[in-house]
Formats: sequence, structure tokens, C-alpha cells
Amino acid sequence: MNDLPAITLLTLLPVVAGMLLLVMRPDGVLARRIAVGTGFLLLLGTLGLWLGFPHGSAGLAFQERHDWAPALGIQYFVAVDGISLMLVLLTGLLIPMSLLTGKVPEDRPVLYYAFVLFLGGGLIGTFTALNFFHWFIFWELSLIPAFFLIKLWGGKGRDAAATQFFIYTMVGSIAMLLAFLALFLATGKFDFLSLAEMGQAGALEGALAGAVGWSGISGSGLAMLVFLGVFLGFAVKVPCMPFHTWLPSTYATAPTPVTMLLTGAMSKMGVYGLVRILLPIFPDQLRAVSPLLLGLALATIVFAAWSAFAQTELKRMFAYSSVNHLGYCLLGVFLVVRLDPGIGDNAVSQAALMNGVVLQMFNHGLTAATLFCLLGMLEQRAGGHESMGDFGGLRTAVPVYAGFVGIATFASLGLPGLNGFVGEFLIFRGAFGLSPWVAVLATPGLLITAIFLLTFFQRVFLGRLDERWQGMADLSTAERWLIAPALLLMLVLGVAPQLVLTTINPAVQHLIAAVTH
Repeated sequence: MNDLPAITLLTLLPVVAGMLLLVMRPDGVLARRIAVGTGFLLLLGTLGLWLGFPHGSAGLAFQERHDWAPALGIQYFVAVDGISLMLVLLTGLLIPMSLLTGKVPEDRPVLYYAFVLFLGGGLIGTFTALNFFHWFIFWELSLIPAFFLIKLWGGKGRDAAATQFFIYTMVGSIAMLLAFLALFLATGKFDFLSLAEMGQAGALEGALAGAVGWSGISGSGLAMLVFLGVFLGFAVKVPCMPFHTWLPSTYATAPTPVTMLLTGAMSKMGVYGLVRILLPIFPDQLRAVSPLLLGLALATIVFAAWSAFAQTELKRMFAYSSVNHLGYCLLGVFLVVRLDPGIGDNAVSQAALMNGVVLQMFNHGLTAATLFCLLGMLEQRAGGHESMGDFGGLRTAVPVYAGFVGIATFASLGLPGLNGFVGEFLIFRGAFGLSPWVAVLATPGLLITAIFLLTFFQRVFLGRLDERWQGMADLSTAERWLIAPALLLMLVLGVAPQLVLTTINPAVQHLIAAVTH
């Protein structure tokens, strides 16, 4: 596979398949089969990347670099390391899972499946591109189909939700675009690796002052403005409070398969951008404003958990839960550059912190997508009911479904032995080593999360069964086969996380050494 342009083929596969659907215009059933087949080919391709990757290596693999417009600093440059490989693998898992969820849409099914495939291509491209020009193309390619998927096939309030989603993310994208144009004017580079070398050497401030200097603003001030522009683009996508208000209505309104991709993969684009782009290029600026950013991360963890606890609508509750879980990733990224000598072994704490961030991205993507998939199945069976007050005692009517939801719920709250525990444990291990007070302030988020998730399970599945749901159908064989692999993976990663940590850790160590020298 190393002799093939593997990443390019993986990126183009869903895009070409989507275009073929639009040209062929088959009926809905055939369109679904083509899309699902493409999804499984994508999964096989990502597994091939995993098998061919030099595990234990910190370097980039499957590199493809071609001049595109050299005078403008534009190259086609793609590759993966242990960090990006995990997110490519996550995308490969979620695309076929989302395509198999639910029924064939009655309205414009061909267009629906084409947009889902375009979204998959945008995700793969975003996680592998290393030159800003074509990375930004993939970044926007994921935004456009997501907007139409929400607007055309969403539920009640879909127009407002889609518009809010588009405006928020577009504002972030424009801020980031302007920031990178300033960097290009100052350095003549769009290459992330080259910009990271300059940022770590402290050369960006002088370059910005010489090329785009404004009267009365120093080079350090310009660098901070550029940093804030890039940060805004990623903060909206995660989202980080207070840039999160688009998310609950979007997740609640979008079709279940689309919500699976939004929470499972698209939200990871923001965290990945912080890890791959913001942290390596702007370590000094990140360190300078880390107290403020840590406050935002803590707010994201604790307030999102409280917001989830206050919800009665299931999709909104798990939407806020997603914000809460990604807050731990923000905490790790913002804390890794802060060193407090004398507390402990900083190197060990930093490694634990960033390994936890990457593992949390993968684990949350898997768990959250599975939970939304299961919620969609319940909503379909209940005729659109989606409030906790509408249910009760469902374990009696649908015991297999209740068991599957129970496993995914306990994985989400971080029960030892399941995948959610490992990432959060590593993040808190690193946080306590670098800044104990920050870790203590984040701890209530864990407690509140456990309370609202256990409350959800108790109110929906325990107690007396409502007569309306006595005839509710349990999971079909096909539905069990759809969910079971995800649950099995949650268990495997909870018991043996070293299966992926040995791949993640070398890249993490390389990143830490670069940004904390």
C-alpha cells in the first residue's frame, strides 16, 4: 500500500462515488447500496492504512507531496502520523455505520447519500492535509454538505438550525482564512510543518512585523491577533464555550445519521486543528493566554454538564454531553504548554495529557455516535417521542436495546473497563501533574456527567412500563449487528488501550518535544 497514493485514493473514493450517484440518479434503494458499499470500501482502506502504518514511529507515513502553485507556496501535501491516523480510522468506522442507520429518505435519497459521501471525503482530507490551501478546501467541503443535510432532511426547526450552524462555522472559517493569509504574506508559506518550525523558533513575530505591520502594533501583538483568528475557527467547530450555542439545536434537528457524523467526526476537526495546527505553530501565544483558555475549557466541562443535566429532551441532553466530553480535550491542549517546576515529572504528565486527548477524541467519537444511533432507533419506535418524561420501564419491553444503551452510557460516563475511562484518566493524570488546581476545578464535571447519565438510564429504562410501549419491538438482527461491533470496540479499548496508545504515543512525544523546548 506504500507504493500507492493511498491517502489520495481514500479521499477521492467517497467524493467520486457521490458524484457518480448524482450522474446516475438511481432509485433510493440502489443509491443506499452504492453508498454503503463505498462506506465499507472506505473502512477497508482505513484499516489498510492502519496495518501498513509503521507503529512505534513518530514520523509521517504515506506521504504524498506535489507542487501545485509553488510561487504561492501551495503544494498538495498529505500524510498521517499516529494522531491523524486515529481520526482517519474513526471516520472510516463512522461513515458506513451512519449510512446503515435509519431508512432510505423518502425525499431526494440520491442527493442525501451523495452529500453524506462528500462529507466523508471532506473529513478524510481535513485529517490528512498538511498544506493550508487544500486543507481549507476540505475543511469547507465538510461544512457545505453538512449544512444541506440539516436544512433539507432535518426535523422541526431545521431552517433556523442549519442557518445558525452555517453562520457560526463560516465566521470561524473566515477568521482563520484571514489569519493564514497574514501568515502567508509574512512568510510565503502555507505548509503547516514549515510554519510550525518558524513558530517554535519565535520567528513569526518578526516576519509579521516586517510584512504586515500596522502602526502602533508590535510583532508580538500581530502574532497574537493571528493566533486568535486561528483559534476562533477551531473553537467554533469543537465547540468551546461560549461559541457552542449552535450545537444543541443542530444535533437535535439533524437526521440521526448526520448527527452521528457531526458529533462523532466533525467535532473532532476542531480539536484536531488545535493539536495539529494551533499548538505547533503558536506555542508561545497559547502559553501567554493559557489562563484565559483554561477558564474557557473549565466552563465548557462544568457548564455543559449542568446544561445536560437540565435537559429533558434526549438529543439535547446528549448534545450538551458531547460539549462536556470535548471540554476535557480542550483542557489537555491548553494545559500542556504550562509548566510548573517542582510539582512532578512534567514530561510524564505532558505525555499522559496529550495521549489522553487523542484517545478521548477517538473514544468520544465512537461512543457519542453509537448513543445517537440508539436514540434514533428509540425515536423511530416511539413515533417521534424524545423526552425522558415520555418513557419509563423500557427494559421490560426491549431488554436487548436497554443493554446496548447501558453499555454505551457507561462507556460515556467513564466506567473502568470501557473505553471512555482511559482517555479521561490520562487527561486527569496529566492535569494533576501539571496544575492540580485546574484538575480539581474540572472534577465536578465528572460527577455531574455521572448523575445525568444515570438519571437518564433510570428514568427511561427502569420503573413501571408505560402501556403505550408494551408492544415496542426490540432490536432486530440487523440493528444488533450494526451496534455490536462498536460496543465490542468500546470493551476492547477499555481493557487493552495499549493497542492504540503504542501508535499514538510516539507522535505525541514528538509534538511535546517541539512545543515545550
